[in-house]
Amino acid sequence: MSETLANSYLAALLSMDQSGPRDLERLARFHAEDFGDPAEISDVALRAYLETSSPSDDQLRNNLHVNLAKWDNARVEDGAWTAGTPANSKQRRAAIIEKLGVDAETAQLFQAMFPVHAGDGTVVIAKEWDPWYDKDLVQKRNFYWSHYADHLRASGRWDANAIASLDNATRHVVERLSEPTRVEPYQAKGLVVGYVQSGKTANFTGVIAKAIDAGYRLIIVLTGTTNMLREQTQRRIDMELVGQENILRGVDPDSAEALSSVDYQDDDDWLGGRFVEHGCRPVDVGKPDIHRMTTRRFDFQSLRQGIAALDFEQRDRSKPLNHVDNLLATDARLMIVKKNKDVLSKLVKDLKRITARLHQIPALIIDDESDQASVNTTNPRQRRQDKAKRTAINGLISDLLGMLPRGQYVGYTATPFANVFIDPGDAQDIFPKDFLISLERPPGYMGADDFNDLDSDIPSEDQTFENSNEKAHVRLVEDPDDDRYLREAIDFFVLSGAMKLYRQAHGSDSFKHHTMLVHEAMGTDTHRQTAETIKRIWSQAGYFSPTSHSRLRSLFETDLLPVAEARAGNAAVPGSFEELVPYLAEVARKASPNGNPVLVVNSDKDIEQDEVNFDHHGVWRILVGGNKLARGFTVEGLTVSYYVRAAQNADSLMQMGRWFGFRKGYQDLVRLFITERLRDAFASICLDERSFREELAAYSDTDENGRPICTPAEVPPLVSSRGLRPTAASKMYNAVLVERRTGSKEPSSGYPALSEKAALENNIDACVPLIAAASAETTLTGDKGSSFNAFVGTVTHAEMITALGKLIWANSMTFKPDLAWISGLGPETITDWQVVLPQQKKGRQAILRGQRVLSLHGRAVDDNNRLRGNSTSAHRTALNDMKVGPTTGKMLLYPIVAKGKSGEEPPGSVEHDPDGVVMAIVLRLPSSATRKNLGALQWRTVDTSKPSYALVDEH
Repeated sequence: MSETLANSYLAALLSMDQSGPRDLERLARFHAEDFGDPAEISDVALRAYLETSSPSDDQLRNNLHVNLAKWDNARVEDGAWTAGTPANSKQRRAAIIEKLGVDAETAQLFQAMFPVHAGDGTVVIAKEWDPWYDKDLVQKRNFYWSHYADHLRASGRWDANAIASLDNATRHVVERLSEPTRVEPYQAKGLVVGYVQSGKTANFTGVIAKAIDAGYRLIIVLTGTTNMLREQTQRRIDMELVGQENILRGVDPDSAEALSSVDYQDDDDWLGGRFVEHGCRPVDVGKPDIHRMTTRRFDFQSLRQGIAALDFEQRDRSKPLNHVDNLLATDARLMIVKKNKDVLSKLVKDLKRITARLHQIPALIIDDESDQASVNTTNPRQRRQDKAKRTAINGLISDLLGMLPRGQYVGYTATPFANVFIDPGDAQDIFPKDFLISLERPPGYMGADDFNDLDSDIPSEDQTFENSNEKAHVRLVEDPDDDRYLREAIDFFVLSGAMKLYRQAHGSDSFKHHTMLVHEAMGTDTHRQTAETIKRIWSQAGYFSPTSHSRLRSLFETDLLPVAEARAGNAAVPGSFEELVPYLAEVARKASPNGNPVLVVNSDKDIEQDEVNFDHHGVWRILVGGNKLARGFTVEGLTVSYYVRAAQNADSLMQMGRWFGFRKGYQDLVRLFITERLRDAFASICLDERSFREELAAYSDTDENGRPICTPAEVPPLVSSRGLRPTAASKMYNAVLVERRTGSKEPSSGYPALSEKAALENNIDACVPLIAAASAETTLTGDKGSSFNAFVGTVTHAEMITALGKLIWANSMTFKPDLAWISGLGPETITDWQVVLPQQKKGRQAILRGQRVLSLHGRAVDDNNRLRGNSTSAHRTALNDMKVGPTTGKMLLYPIVAKGKSGEEPPGSVEHDPDGVVMAIVLRLPSSATRKNLGALQWRTVDTSKPSYALVDEH
């Protein structure tokens, strides 16, 4: 019965691929004629089947999940069945259920097993484009995309909702490229912003798959500047997209020819059949083959096989190559190229040899880590005076785009600050004039937020491993020269490895890799010294004998166990240290072949270093290195990071965060050993990143006709800086300050230093009218059902502007551009403000200038002796949810003090005008303010096609 039911419902779901949801039981009964007895088909039988099915390997359950997620995610225009309901909504799911015709009990089971996903969360700023990538085209040309999606699903790492989100996010990119068969060539340029180690490669691999399906025939992927990253990217695209048939190209996989020509003969995944299979040579079923112009071992070289390798076949020579009759019969060329001057020069030289046809080739250039090397860093004043050329890589990318009129450019980065400072008026450059897309934070991802307590207002004495990310994952290194911190990190590496082996023995998936990263400096001499120190610590640690047990037991009981109990979820957790003891020697053996636990990864040729090859074999080692282990390279199995290297720029520091990423089955084991200064720098960058993404979201609205309100060129997003410079000074030549128009304002930093007592006192005086107005006490609801008391009140817009105008900042430009804009808003936009002063149940209290008793909120002190005035998520949620009039603004007002500092008064007493009080603010403008005023920004890039502005930050 189960086999008949499963086959019948699978066939029914398959028949809905083109039509959208239809009567499920009726279609299953129809197909049951081929598989068994139609009488076996019913909603009751389907529920019984699903309730006993396996979520990991049952095909019917998985296909049903995939279809529901796909229909949830579909656009309104994708079919009449959507009935105009918004994607990923309760209304959309209700429309799907109605079309499927299932009963109420089955609908409830669907909701329990396959809940509606929140959506892909993609934020898009784009100019208008000619719609061409519609549902019909997608359904007709989805060979590579469908096989890529199937591969991700089969890997077990992607569920149906994740694949549906990827489908939607990649569609946002592909539909904004130029139609490959378009008569007049058009060159689109865009930027996709992800998170560090968050799956950007998966996104651009999906974009490549869809682009080839749609008709793009030359794909150039520009990776970072190291061979390691290029090889890692090549292998992943080969494995997940290109596939066995395109790699073998008709060669028998067991032949001697395959052994000598295929570059994955010693790869575990190749030998294990885990490279995607298309089932046939694509060309044999009317689909384009993919010709690899590069391999895992070899970057692009001058074409030894002759220019014919890049000379595209043309079935009908009376028509251009990009005519649909020729294009669909033409194979694609793919090259994964390092951003290196010599390599790119060879590519440009070879392409010039087929110049006569270049204008007909639909090409896609994917620029991974596009803020590295790709950005032109020569002074624009010198360029305008013909005193300097473009930087080498930027010039070669410009050459490629100039040679390929149908070439589309899509940059990918997690740190886009340099990209948004590119001159929009430079037609040869890579400014994302057509679209700027911000990807959502994927589920299961550990990012900067997971190592900070930015939204927490919990006093340090009340923090636990459960409610504090820092307490759970971050260990402060007070003195990098003291080996005991490094020794503790190594101890935890061994202990967490034993925990992984314990979990494997208790039913979890196996952990192929287990690594620790030590990053102290760039210099190879330092790497040598660090490696020797680690070897010495390892040899003295006694991991193969009981001599280490007392030390490891203490670490287990005070760190590993309590964090695991709070955060391990369903993962196995031992009840005592003795349960881990049997695995300790195994970890030591796996991590120290030949007695050496260290793998040095840098450019020093004198060091005998193993290849960091996560593909060929499991890696259980301690890695020591610098830039080669940063910038896009994935350190698999990374569990312990020891990071004490300083950085000058926010984007450089964030890119060093190899501890970000997916840690399935061992999130609770992740530890970051870092200095307090670097921890605070990461916290500041995290706030900067949040602000940047909020800026993107603020400018992504469309008008009532669905047209974008503004384009990337019209509204370059703001880049804030709460400490480190956003990017290198040489990448900020085009930064100008004009005005800052955003509906959400949270300066967070930039308040006067604690030593600037006169400025702090001035700011308290300036806020007295606001404190006085907030006289009503109420209870507000925050996130996750939390509540807190607050004083609230109303002031006029004029009164608010007066108060804000009196505030003194450490840097006048912190708030000046905001105030300039807010001051100019008229009564049709804003008339008054709701002021909210959140109160705490405990902590310091004070009376300021004779007003009422207020809570003093504790905040950290940064390296400049300033307080970070960031708000908490509960307070922001309450502020956002407050019901006010359409012309009412909202304000959070925080009197903040140094966290952990107690006054001279006894605990619980009320202080009067204590020293060190900083007045911090959060503002929310009425929604009409941003909708009506998105046309200009105060902080933007220089556009040389428009009148010049004064440059800033040119030092």
